[in-house]
Amino acid sequence: MTAAPEALTRPVIIGRSSSHFTRITRIFASEMRIGHSFQVLRDIMSSNPEDYGGNPALKIPSLRTPRGTWFGALNVCRELWRQSSPRPRVVWPEDLDQPVLANAQELVLQAMSTEVALIMSRVGGAGDSSAHHAKMRTSLGNMMSWLDENASSALAALPPHRDLSFLEVSLFCLVTHLEFREVLPTAPYSELNRFCQRFSTRASASETPYRFDA
Repeated sequence: MTAAPEALTRPVIIGRSSSHFTRITRIFASEMRIGHSFQVLRDIMSSNPEDYGGNPALKIPSLRTPRGTWFGALNVCRELWRQSSPRPRVVWPEDLDQPVLANAQELVLQAMSTEVALIMSRVGGAGDSSAHHAKMRTSLGNMMSWLDENASSALAALPPHRDLSFLEVSLFCLVTHLEFREVLPTAPYSELNRFCQRFSTRASASETPYRFDA
């Protein structure tokens, strides 16, 4: 696939408006004040890597830049940060040197991947009566309960002099996505809901609502 002329001069995020991994990158692009274009992956069942920006894993998001293409949400966010000026103070996963912080980030990403597996199983027409499906749902529920129980202490342990953290962005995108895709009710998770209410006041959150691309 040949990049459009615009993509040669400004970044292009490739993903879907309904994807939590994509929303992470779009929030970062907004926070970094990086002008960019958004290319929608139309067919989530496509097996053509070019539809995913060349990603052989057939995953979104990707970021096409004049320097090359970056695969995956964390890689994309790092490159958007590198392109920003001045660079905001961002807390990255490798900066999380306390168990509660490191475990929170791990479980957020694991929960996001588990949710994707459940959604794709539903899209692919697979039943929900298998032992593996039941284990995934139990795993997701366990992770969300742990995150709710530990959210306050984890967020309080983040460096106070920060503009943003990958943990906060990914946590917000996960919790809000569960209700959007009707995977798991989030009403029982009071601490996570309080966090999402606070984070949703950021302009970057209001600019990137979940929706299904036409």
